[in-house]
Amino acid sequence: MSIKVLIVLTSHDTLGNTGKETGFYLPEVTHPDAVFEGAGFAVDFVSPKGGKAPMVGVDLQDPLNKAFLDNPEKVSQVENTLNPSQIDPTQYDAIFYAGGHGTMWDFPDNQELAKIAAAIYGQGGVVGAVCHGPAGLVNIKLSNGEYLVAGKTVASFTNEEEAAVGLTDVVPFLLEAKMIERGAEVVKAENFQVQVMVSERLVTGQNPASAKGVGEEMVKLLNKKALVSANVG
Repeated sequence: MSIKVLIVLTSHDTLGNTGKETGFYLPEVTHPDAVFEGAGFAVDFVSPKGGKAPMVGVDLQDPLNKAFLDNPEKVSQVENTLNPSQIDPTQYDAIFYAGGHGTMWDFPDNQELAKIAAAIYGQGGVVGAVCHGPAGLVNIKLSNGEYLVAGKTVASFTNEEEAAVGLTDVVPFLLEAKMIERGAEVVKAENFQVQVMVSERLVTGQNPASAKGVGEEMVKLLNKKALVSANVG
């Protein structure tokens, strides 16, 4: 049976009170997606509201972005994302929260997505997130009542990076600070440098440059899990 990954995209398209557009950040989808596809995994897309997910970060000089946008099936998937109510967690081996500033508004308090992620993790699956995607992790609680990120080493967009892009006072909260508040240990690299952390079955990345690495580490964990299952079977 093919390994299935659920990619979560934001539905939020307004950058606070700036009048600017936001959404999911395209390379944080295309780079991990290429890794998942290369590993032979099946990929579905979901968003808090379902339907068309707003997209930013479209750089066609990036060959993975161009290949993704040139693929009608992929474009259809992000323009017709599934609604959380349509998702059966038992059908997925992993869930990956893509970043983009929009996530800061609609990921944290979406209880349906949190339950899906908690169920996937609880059944031995892998949870991944990159950049602002970890906003989706901050309120996930496991069956024991503990926060998913409590006691784990993680990476996420840092306070320094938020300051560097001038959005410290625009986002509803600082992601790094919230992760620490939830009991996580945030391990960070210099601004916009690659940083990927693996803690048990949680894989997180600091920024867009880390997106491919998050995908690669998730694939390693999923292939290892599949190998163990095959040997047990």
